[in-house]
Amino acid sequence: MTLVDKEPTAAIEDIQKRFESAGYICDMHIATCIYLSQKLDKPILVEGPPGVGKTELAKATAELMGADLIRLQCYEGLDESKALYEWKYGKQLLYTQILKEKLGDLLEDAQGLDASMDKLHQFGDHFFSEQFLEARPLLQAIKSEKQTVLLIDEIDKSDHEFEAYLLEILSDYQITVPEIGTIKAKTKPIVFLTSNNSREMGDALKRRCLHLYIPFPDSDRERQIIETRVPEVSENLRNQLVAFVQQLRTQDLKKLPAVSETIDWARTLLLLHADSLDTEIVRNTLNMLLKFEDDIDNMHIEIPKMVAEAKKVTR
Repeated sequence: MTLVDKEPTAAIEDIQKRFESAGYICDMHIATCIYLSQKLDKPILVEGPPGVGKTELAKATAELMGADLIRLQCYEGLDESKALYEWKYGKQLLYTQILKEKLGDLLEDAQGLDASMDKLHQFGDHFFSEQFLEARPLLQAIKSEKQTVLLIDEIDKSDHEFEAYLLEILSDYQITVPEIGTIKAKTKPIVFLTSNNSREMGDALKRRCLHLYIPFPDSDRERQIIETRVPEVSENLRNQLVAFVQQLRTQDLKKLPAVSETIDWARTLLLLHADSLDTEIVRNTLNMLLKFEDDIDNMHIEIPKMVAEAKKVTR
Protein backbone atom coordinates (compact mmCIF):
# COMPACT_ATOMS: atom_id res chain seq x y z
CA MET A 1 0.00 0.00 0.00
CA THR A 2 1.30 3.43 -0.87
CA LEU A 3 0.65 6.75 0.82
CA VAL A 4 1.42 8.97 -2.17
CA ASP A 5 -0.93 7.99 -5.00
CA LYS A 6 -2.61 11.41 -5.24
CA GLU A 7 -1.34 14.82 -6.31
CA PRO A 8 0.93 16.46 -3.68
CA THR A 9 -1.48 18.58 -1.63
CA ALA A 10 -4.18 15.92 -1.54
CA ALA A 11 -1.64 13.19 -0.78
CA ILE A 12 -0.15 15.12 2.15
CA GLU A 13 -3.60 15.85 3.59
CA ASP A 14 -4.52 12.19 3.14
CA ILE A 15 -1.35 11.10 4.96
CA GLN A 16 -2.23 13.36 7.86
CA LYS A 17 -5.79 12.01 8.10
CA ARG A 18 -4.70 8.38 7.83
CA PHE A 19 -2.10 8.79 10.56
CA GLU A 20 -4.67 10.40 12.83
CA SER A 21 -7.12 7.56 12.16
CA ALA A 22 -4.38 5.13 13.23
CA GLY A 23 -3.91 7.01 16.52
CA TYR A 24 -0.83 9.06 15.59
CA ILE A 25 -1.43 12.82 15.59
CA CYS A 26 0.46 13.95 12.53
CA ASP A 27 0.78 17.64 11.60
CA MET A 28 1.35 18.92 8.06
CA HIS A 29 5.10 19.21 8.60
CA ILE A 30 5.40 15.50 9.43
CA ALA A 31 3.00 14.48 6.67
CA THR A 32 4.98 16.50 4.11
CA CYS A 33 8.23 14.82 5.19
CA ILE A 34 6.65 11.37 4.82
CA TYR A 35 5.41 12.31 1.35
CA LEU A 36 8.81 13.60 0.22
CA SER A 37 10.61 10.60 1.66
CA GLN A 38 8.58 8.22 -0.47
CA LYS A 39 8.77 10.35 -3.61
CA LEU A 40 12.53 10.88 -3.31
CA ASP A 41 13.40 7.45 -1.89
CA LYS A 42 15.27 9.09 0.98
CA PRO A 43 15.55 8.04 4.63
CA ILE A 44 14.20 10.33 7.35
CA LEU A 45 16.37 11.40 10.29
CA VAL A 46 13.88 12.20 13.06
CA GLU A 47 15.32 14.28 15.89
CA GLY A 48 13.76 15.68 19.03
CA PRO A 49 13.48 15.19 22.80
CA PRO A 50 12.84 11.67 24.12
CA GLY A 51 9.22 10.59 24.15
CA VAL A 52 7.74 12.94 21.53
CA GLY A 53 6.73 10.16 19.12
CA LYS A 54 9.78 9.55 16.92
CA THR A 55 9.71 5.76 17.23
CA GLU A 56 5.91 5.74 17.08
CA LEU A 57 6.09 7.51 13.71
CA ALA A 58 7.96 4.55 12.20
CA LYS A 59 5.55 2.08 13.81
CA ALA A 60 2.52 4.00 12.52
CA THR A 61 4.01 4.12 9.01
CA ALA A 62 4.52 0.36 9.01
CA GLU A 63 0.95 -0.18 10.21
CA LEU A 64 -0.57 2.12 7.60
CA MET A 65 1.40 0.56 4.76
CA GLY A 66 0.89 -3.01 5.88
CA ALA A 67 4.68 -3.38 5.96
CA ASP A 68 6.92 -5.38 8.27
CA LEU A 69 8.74 -3.28 10.86
CA ILE A 70 12.42 -4.19 11.26
CA ARG A 71 13.94 -2.41 14.24
CA LEU A 72 17.60 -1.95 15.10
CA GLN A 73 18.13 -0.55 18.59
CA CYS A 74 21.44 1.31 18.69
CA TYR A 75 23.88 1.35 21.60
CA GLU A 76 27.51 2.17 22.25
CA GLY A 77 29.76 -0.48 20.73
CA LEU A 78 27.22 -1.67 18.15
CA ASP A 79 29.09 -3.16 15.18
CA GLU A 80 28.36 -4.82 11.84
CA SER A 81 28.09 -8.31 13.34
CA LYS A 82 24.99 -7.24 15.28
CA ALA A 83 23.58 -4.78 12.76
CA LEU A 84 24.53 -6.04 9.30
CA TYR A 85 25.49 -9.72 9.24
CA GLU A 86 27.75 -12.37 10.66
CA TRP A 87 28.87 -15.80 9.50
CA LYS A 88 27.27 -18.97 10.85
CA TYR A 89 30.45 -20.32 12.37
CA GLY A 90 28.80 -23.44 13.76
CA LYS A 91 27.45 -24.38 10.35
CA GLN A 92 30.84 -23.65 8.75
CA LEU A 93 32.53 -25.88 11.32
CA LEU A 94 30.07 -28.70 10.61
CA TYR A 95 30.71 -28.27 6.88
CA THR A 96 34.44 -28.48 7.57
CA GLN A 97 34.02 -31.74 9.47
CA ILE A 98 31.95 -33.24 6.65
CA LEU A 99 34.53 -32.10 4.10
CA LYS A 100 37.32 -33.61 6.20
CA GLU A 101 35.54 -36.96 6.30
CA LYS A 102 35.01 -36.90 2.54
CA LEU A 103 38.41 -35.50 1.67
CA GLY A 104 39.83 -38.85 0.58
CA ASP A 105 36.91 -39.56 -1.74
CA LEU A 106 37.11 -36.06 -3.23
CA LEU A 107 40.83 -36.29 -4.03
CA GLU A 108 41.18 -39.93 -5.01
CA ASP A 109 41.39 -39.18 -8.72
CA ALA A 110 43.64 -36.11 -8.36
CA GLN A 111 47.18 -36.55 -9.67
CA GLY A 112 49.71 -34.61 -7.62
CA LEU A 113 49.56 -31.64 -5.24
CA ASP A 114 48.57 -29.04 -7.83
CA ALA A 115 45.64 -31.11 -9.03
CA SER A 116 44.54 -31.69 -5.42
CA MET A 117 44.68 -27.96 -4.65
CA ASP A 118 42.74 -27.13 -7.79
CA LYS A 119 40.04 -29.55 -6.79
CA LEU A 120 39.87 -28.20 -3.24
CA HIS A 121 39.50 -24.64 -4.54
CA GLN A 122 36.28 -25.69 -6.19
CA PHE A 123 34.78 -26.04 -2.72
CA GLY A 124 36.41 -23.07 -1.00
CA ASP A 125 33.77 -20.48 -1.78
CA HIS A 126 31.03 -22.51 -0.14
CA PHE A 127 32.28 -21.44 3.29
CA PHE A 128 31.49 -17.81 2.50
CA SER A 129 28.27 -18.06 0.52
CA GLU A 130 24.82 -16.75 1.40
CA GLN A 131 23.78 -20.09 2.90
CA PHE A 132 26.32 -19.45 5.69
CA LEU A 133 25.34 -15.79 6.15
CA GLU A 134 23.28 -14.78 9.21
CA ALA A 135 21.34 -11.65 8.28
CA ARG A 136 20.95 -9.02 10.99
CA PRO A 137 18.33 -6.21 10.87
CA LEU A 138 19.98 -4.06 8.19
CA LEU A 139 20.60 -6.96 5.82
CA GLN A 140 17.16 -8.41 6.57
CA ALA A 141 15.58 -5.16 5.35
CA ILE A 142 17.74 -5.14 2.20
CA LYS A 143 17.00 -8.77 1.33
CA SER A 144 13.29 -8.67 2.03
CA GLU A 145 11.07 -9.12 -1.02
CA LYS A 146 8.17 -7.48 0.83
CA GLN A 147 7.88 -3.80 1.71
CA THR A 148 9.53 -3.11 5.06
CA VAL A 149 9.97 -0.16 7.37
CA LEU A 150 13.52 -0.11 8.76
CA LEU A 151 13.76 1.72 12.09
CA ILE A 152 17.31 2.55 13.22
CA ASP A 153 16.41 3.71 16.71
CA GLU A 154 18.50 6.14 18.78
CA ILE A 155 21.32 6.38 16.27
CA ASP A 156 22.96 9.01 18.50
CA LYS A 157 23.78 6.25 21.02
CA SER A 158 26.01 4.46 18.53
CA ASP A 159 29.63 5.29 17.74
CA HIS A 160 30.82 7.51 14.89
CA GLU A 161 32.32 4.41 13.25
CA PHE A 162 28.90 2.79 13.02
CA GLU A 163 27.62 5.72 10.95
CA ALA A 164 30.12 4.71 8.25
CA TYR A 165 28.47 1.29 7.99
CA LEU A 166 25.15 2.99 7.27
CA LEU A 167 26.20 5.30 4.45
CA GLU A 168 26.01 2.71 1.66
CA ILE A 169 22.56 1.61 2.82
CA LEU A 170 21.22 5.15 3.19
CA SER A 171 22.41 6.31 -0.22
CA ASP A 172 22.14 3.22 -2.45
CA TYR A 173 19.97 0.75 -0.49
CA GLN A 174 22.65 -1.92 -0.76
CA ILE A 175 25.21 -3.71 1.40
CA THR A 176 28.63 -4.92 0.32
CA VAL A 177 29.80 -8.20 1.84
CA PRO A 178 33.51 -8.53 0.96
CA GLU A 179 33.37 -12.33 0.56
CA ILE A 180 30.22 -12.28 -1.59
CA GLY A 181 29.88 -8.88 -3.23
CA THR A 182 27.15 -6.27 -3.29
CA ILE A 183 23.62 -7.19 -2.23
CA LYS A 184 21.08 -4.71 -3.58
CA ALA A 185 17.64 -4.17 -2.11
CA LYS A 186 14.94 -6.20 -3.82
CA THR A 187 12.31 -3.79 -2.46
CA LYS A 188 13.64 -0.52 -1.06
CA PRO A 189 12.82 -0.23 2.63
CA ILE A 190 11.32 2.93 4.13
CA VAL A 191 14.04 4.03 6.54
CA PHE A 192 13.66 6.04 9.75
CA LEU A 193 16.58 7.01 11.95
CA THR A 194 15.76 8.53 15.34
CA SER A 195 17.99 10.67 17.51
CA ASN A 196 17.54 12.24 20.95
CA ASN A 197 20.32 14.73 20.15
CA SER A 198 22.72 13.29 22.70
CA ARG A 199 25.47 13.87 20.10
CA GLU A 200 25.78 15.56 16.73
CA MET A 201 25.27 13.36 13.69
CA GLY A 202 27.94 13.37 10.98
CA ASP A 203 27.50 15.50 7.86
CA ALA A 204 27.72 12.48 5.55
CA LEU A 205 24.77 10.81 7.29
CA LYS A 206 22.72 14.01 7.37
CA ARG A 207 23.24 14.60 3.63
CA ARG A 208 21.66 11.26 2.85
CA CYS A 209 18.52 11.91 4.89
CA LEU A 210 15.56 14.22 5.05
CA HIS A 211 15.60 16.00 8.39
CA LEU A 212 12.52 16.08 10.62
CA TYR A 213 12.47 17.68 14.07
CA ILE A 214 9.59 16.82 16.39
CA PRO A 215 9.40 19.18 19.40
CA PHE A 216 7.22 18.95 22.48
CA PRO A 217 3.64 19.59 21.36
CA ASP A 218 1.69 22.73 22.22
CA SER A 219 -1.42 22.51 24.40
CA ASP A 220 -3.89 21.99 21.56
CA ARG A 221 -1.94 19.19 19.98
CA GLU A 222 -1.23 17.49 23.30
CA ARG A 223 -4.94 17.57 24.17
CA GLN A 224 -5.65 15.99 20.81
CA ILE A 225 -3.06 13.27 21.50
CA ILE A 226 -4.59 12.47 24.89
CA GLU A 227 -8.08 12.44 23.40
CA THR A 228 -6.89 9.94 20.78
CA ARG A 229 -4.78 7.70 23.01
CA VAL A 230 -6.84 7.84 26.23
CA PRO A 231 -10.37 8.69 25.04
CA GLU A 232 -11.95 7.63 28.34
CA VAL A 233 -10.50 10.69 30.13
CA SER A 234 -13.09 13.45 30.53
CA GLU A 235 -12.61 16.73 28.71
CA ASN A 236 -12.28 18.60 32.01
CA LEU A 237 -9.51 16.35 33.31
CA ARG A 238 -7.81 16.25 29.91
CA ASN A 239 -7.61 20.05 29.80
CA GLN A 240 -6.25 20.26 33.34
CA LEU A 241 -3.60 17.56 33.06
CA VAL A 242 -2.29 18.96 29.78
CA ALA A 243 -2.16 22.47 31.28
CA PHE A 244 -0.23 21.10 34.26
CA VAL A 245 2.28 19.26 32.05
CA GLN A 246 2.76 22.34 29.89
CA GLN A 247 3.68 24.28 33.06
CA LEU A 248 6.13 21.57 34.12
CA ARG A 249 7.98 21.92 30.82
CA THR A 250 8.76 25.56 31.64
CA GLN A 251 10.55 24.55 34.84
CA ASP A 252 14.27 23.97 35.34
CA LEU A 253 14.19 20.16 35.45
CA LYS A 254 16.76 17.47 34.73
CA LYS A 255 14.26 15.75 32.44
CA LEU A 256 11.15 17.39 31.07
CA PRO A 257 8.05 15.17 30.89
CA ALA A 258 7.56 13.65 27.44
CA VAL A 259 4.31 13.04 25.58
CA SER A 260 4.56 9.35 26.42
CA GLU A 261 4.65 10.29 30.09
CA THR A 262 1.62 12.55 29.72
CA ILE A 263 -0.23 9.58 28.22
CA ASP A 264 0.88 7.35 31.11
CA TRP A 265 -0.25 9.99 33.62
CA ALA A 266 -3.63 10.28 31.95
CA ARG A 267 -4.06 6.51 32.21
CA THR A 268 -2.97 6.63 35.86
CA LEU A 269 -5.50 9.33 36.73
CA LEU A 270 -8.17 7.32 34.93
CA LEU A 271 -7.33 4.23 37.00
CA LEU A 272 -7.63 6.33 40.18
CA HIS A 273 -11.09 7.55 39.06
CA ALA A 274 -9.96 11.17 39.12
CA ASP A 275 -12.25 13.67 37.40
CA SER A 276 -10.23 16.75 38.34
CA LEU A 277 -6.73 17.59 39.52
CA ASP A 278 -6.03 18.33 43.16
CA THR A 279 -2.82 18.82 45.11
CA GLU A 280 -2.90 15.43 46.80
CA ILE A 281 -3.41 13.32 43.70
CA VAL A 282 -0.75 15.25 41.79
CA ARG A 283 1.79 14.73 44.58
CA ASN A 284 0.96 11.02 44.75
CA THR A 285 1.36 10.51 41.00
CA LEU A 286 4.06 13.03 40.10
CA ASN A 287 6.52 10.15 39.66
CA MET A 288 4.65 9.26 36.46
CA LEU A 289 5.85 12.56 34.95
CA LEU A 290 9.19 13.23 36.64
CA LYS A 291 11.91 10.58 36.74
CA PHE A 292 14.43 12.23 39.06
CA GLU A 293 13.82 12.52 42.80
CA ASP A 294 15.42 15.98 42.90
CA ASP A 295 12.91 17.20 40.30
CA ILE A 296 10.02 15.76 42.32
CA ASP A 297 11.27 17.35 45.56
CA ASN A 298 11.80 20.72 43.90
CA MET A 299 8.30 20.72 42.42
CA HIS A 300 6.42 19.80 45.60
CA ILE A 301 6.24 23.37 46.83
CA GLU A 302 5.02 24.56 43.41
CA ILE A 303 2.25 21.99 43.02
CA PRO A 304 -0.64 23.90 44.69
CA LYS A 305 -0.03 26.97 42.54
CA MET A 306 0.37 24.93 39.35
CA VAL A 307 -2.79 22.92 40.06
CA ALA A 308 -4.71 26.15 40.60
CA GLU A 309 -3.43 27.50 37.27
CA ALA A 310 -4.27 24.27 35.48
CA LYS A 311 -7.85 24.33 36.76
CA LYS A 312 -8.38 27.76 35.19
CA VAL A 313 -8.00 26.27 31.74
CA THR A 314 -11.23 25.99 29.73
CA ARG A 315 -11.89 25.22 26.10
